[in-house]
Amino acid sequence: MKRYFNFQLLLLFAVSLCIGSCNPNDDEGGPVFPEGSTESVNLWVQDSMRRYYYWADQMPAKPDYHLPVKDFFKSLLSSQDRFSFALDTQDPSSYPRSVRNRYGFDYAVIQLANGDVVTTVKLVMKNSPAFNSGLQRGMMITKINDKAITAANAEALTSSIKDQTVIELTVGNWKNGFIADEKNITVYYGYSFEQPLESKIFEKNGKKTGYLYIYDFPDGMTPALRQKFAEFKATGVQDLILDLRYNYGGSVSSAAALCSLIPAGITVSSPFIVYKGNKNGGEVKRTFAQQISYDSNALDFSILRTNALGLNKVYVLTSSSTASASEIVINNLKPYLQVVQVGEVTLGKDMAGFLVEDKRKPKKISWQLHPVIYKVFNANGEGAYSNGISPQIAASEYTKLPLLPLGDSEESLISSALNSIYSKSAGKNAWEPGVKVLFQSDTPSAAIGK
Repeated sequence: MKRYFNFQLLLLFAVSLCIGSCNPNDDEGGPVFPEGSTESVNLWVQDSMRRYYYWADQMPAKPDYHLPVKDFFKSLLSSQDRFSFALDTQDPSSYPRSVRNRYGFDYAVIQLANGDVVTTVKLVMKNSPAFNSGLQRGMMITKINDKAITAANAEALTSSIKDQTVIELTVGNWKNGFIADEKNITVYYGYSFEQPLESKIFEKNGKKTGYLYIYDFPDGMTPALRQKFAEFKATGVQDLILDLRYNYGGSVSSAAALCSLIPAGITVSSPFIVYKGNKNGGEVKRTFAQQISYDSNALDFSILRTNALGLNKVYVLTSSSTASASEIVINNLKPYLQVVQVGEVTLGKDMAGFLVEDKRKPKKISWQLHPVIYKVFNANGEGAYSNGISPQIAASEYTKLPLLPLGDSEESLISSALNSIYSKSAGKNAWEPGVKVLFQSDTPSAAIGK
């Protein structure tokens, strides 16, 4: 099991770093500070960022070395950078926090067509504290710690509960336009287990559509992907819906493995991704097979391809929480088949990075850096989606209340995709103009701990 701060990290792929021997104090003409001082740590931060940071050429020439380390790190960041962050492994309070990684759920505050404001649970992670407390997707939250949720206080409430170890929720069910059966639920801060892949097969008029919900992209998921696609292939699936609406990303290698299982015609030499870094990082190109192999526990490309569906079209469900590796899936499949995106504009994390830390033994600096290091592009050189990737079929999962379980054919995003597959009426009931999202607990700022 793992604590779910991991999904906040920038896209990770295996890179061996050994920067501990680099001492910025040795730079000729540079400032010298006592080892172990805040200033000496800041020099290490600056030296590391000069080497790896995508916007290294924009860093200030004379930063204030006397700032606290976290503030110093932020002072180096480009105005274009929403995602880089630093944490101190000896200080748990420096780790990114959100409702999702503390308790295992997310909620949205929405305004209905009649003007009413309600708060609905949109995600409950399996085997999370929230799940074990009885919270379910589709429930309505009326109070948090005995405070009624409003459009005005929702963000402040979220900011406060992510620093607590226990919360009290008043929840009810949505019935005929009203909240009924209210009760109190206590949710304790804790751990969430790895999230399982969830699949389903829909059938209409003899045509089968596979549905696959993927919460994130951890390393080591290729056996599970292979099993799901083997089931799809054996059943005769002709269309595929990938549900990435809550997927913050993770391993690029696992994303490449997923992509290798979908289109026809790709081979061991087919290009998958291009990384473009600063003057030190340069440009790195990788095929599907090469990128998959960066996960030491992954199945080989050729083994995965035995269960590939060989499709010429795929449907992907998205929201503003779709980011990083899940956006790579969307963008990097486009050279090989038609990608029909259903839902909302994605987050816009068109970049990758790796962990930068002191590798000396014993370690002398406890800080970890998670900077943007590369911008990412597909085989056709297409990328630059920092404003998000827009859907072909705009749809909101809040069109119908209560929110239905993921995998239900009547759920708003799934039904929009199925309408396109079976009746070619793309987006017919996709978006209700009167519904407005006022606040979501998994906002980008909450997700990256800035």
